[in-house]
Amino acid sequence: MASNKKTFGLDEALKHPDHSRPKTRREFISQGFKAGGGMMLGTSIFSLMGSRAHGISDGLLNKYYNPSSCELSNLTGRKIPFICFDLAGGANISGSNVLVGGPGGQLDPLSTAGYQKLGLTPDIAPNDAGDFSDNSLGLLFHSESAMLRGIQERASAAAQAATNGAVIPGRSDNDTGNNPHNPMYGIYQAGLRGQLVQLVGSENTESGGNSMAPSMYINPEIRPTKIDRASDARGLVDVGDLNQLLDNPEDVVAVMEAMKHITDFKLDMSNTLTSQDTQLKERISCEYLRSADTLEKYNDPNVIDPSADPIIVGSSGIFSQAEFDGDREFQKTASVMKLVIDGHAGAGTIEMGGYDYHTGDRRTGEARDLRAGRCIGACIEYAMQKNTPLMLYVFSDGSVASNGMIEMVNGIEKGVWTGDNSSTAASFFLVIDPMGGRPALLDQMPSNPLMHQQIGWMRSDASVETGATPAANSVNLLVETVILNYMALHGEEVSFANAGYFPSQSLGATVDERKRYIAFQPLASVSGGYITPPP
Repeated sequence: MASNKKTFGLDEALKHPDHSRPKTRREFISQGFKAGGGMMLGTSIFSLMGSRAHGISDGLLNKYYNPSSCELSNLTGRKIPFICFDLAGGANISGSNVLVGGPGGQLDPLSTAGYQKLGLTPDIAPNDAGDFSDNSLGLLFHSESAMLRGIQERASAAAQAATNGAVIPGRSDNDTGNNPHNPMYGIYQAGLRGQLVQLVGSENTESGGNSMAPSMYINPEIRPTKIDRASDARGLVDVGDLNQLLDNPEDVVAVMEAMKHITDFKLDMSNTLTSQDTQLKERISCEYLRSADTLEKYNDPNVIDPSADPIIVGSSGIFSQAEFDGDREFQKTASVMKLVIDGHAGAGTIEMGGYDYHTGDRRTGEARDLRAGRCIGACIEYAMQKNTPLMLYVFSDGSVASNGMIEMVNGIEKGVWTGDNSSTAASFFLVIDPMGGRPALLDQMPSNPLMHQQIGWMRSDASVETGATPAANSVNLLVETVILNYMALHGEEVSFANAGYFPSQSLGATVDERKRYIAFQPLASVSGGYITPPP
């Protein structure tokens, strides 16, 4: 039966008859009433008190530097950059975008009813022969996936050929930000660092996105800095009117140094400091020195401005000038990906709103999946052109399902999204290695090597098999699985459960047990736990 339901525009708010009016920020974002980016944010108390690692200056700052009380160390090596896409509202990932199957892997067929639940009619249901599958990215997508189409629009054939990925079927709650999906703090704990800031996110939240971060990993000293446009990126090294008063960047740094000395003088005026007061004094003094150090290294804001990067914006860029100017999601993606892939930030979250798209039609969801794909593909292509490995993680709070209603989309009959369904949820990650080529699967099951690309499986009715992996029924352990795979790309999976990393993990007592949940061998471009040669 065909559907004549209204199709919503790409940036139109979603109004569901079975939902109450949105009341919270997360509800507004997931239904598209509010853009994914939040209000402009100035320096917070967390960034003032936080620990940011910068390089030791060889110039003006060296004579004021005391390593015993203020760390300004250069990064001695570089880990793989990490970006996650938080599709707020409960997007479809499994089946109609990334293929999911039974215990035998992505091509282990589900039932006809199961595929219909995932929005796939019998005419386009995948099978064990590989029909309706696309392996351009290593990870199998449905050949009619809107998300895949968007990725392929932005990522070149060479970038696609250097990419591989894995899908993780796992339940998460619908229409809530209370799923602890975001792994950025854990990725930081695994060793990823940035030269300018540690974590960035397109939302002014503790996770940088819509979904929460696991509470046991949250470190307020590295709370994500809000970045969702080029001006936010430039603002990381903005000294305001000083640039208008002083033409020489060294003079600006000298003024910052003077501010540090004045602050030190005022703090020294108190003769009754406790040990805690002394620590606070040293931290405040250090932050002034770090600000000057940052300005000495980043005296040209164009270095971190995505709108000034011809690889990103321009006639031959990933985005045309008109696209960049006209779509906030592209601006957001460009800003975060430049900071992360260029090494100015360690990890970043790109939140995209309006993915609660069970609107009684299919075109609304297809359009939003297409735009998400374009943003994912932009990150892959930028990493390729910058010759830098990258791990991308895509998740959503819950998922959707079809009840069998059909709509014609681009000449193909597809199931209409008619309701939320947490049992069809899945997340996936992609890894690109421009220097070493497509990441190689870990050889755990020689009889079925593609099994590594699906960590867990679905029952025949397209419901997550909750006993398949620890991640299948616990979002906290889904995050642990992602972090384990991140460390494995560096050859550091043996250290995962060690003190200083994740000794309280729940993925297995031994390395061999945990290997069941690892997709790839260490990247060919990684040696000794770091990218080599460094990009």
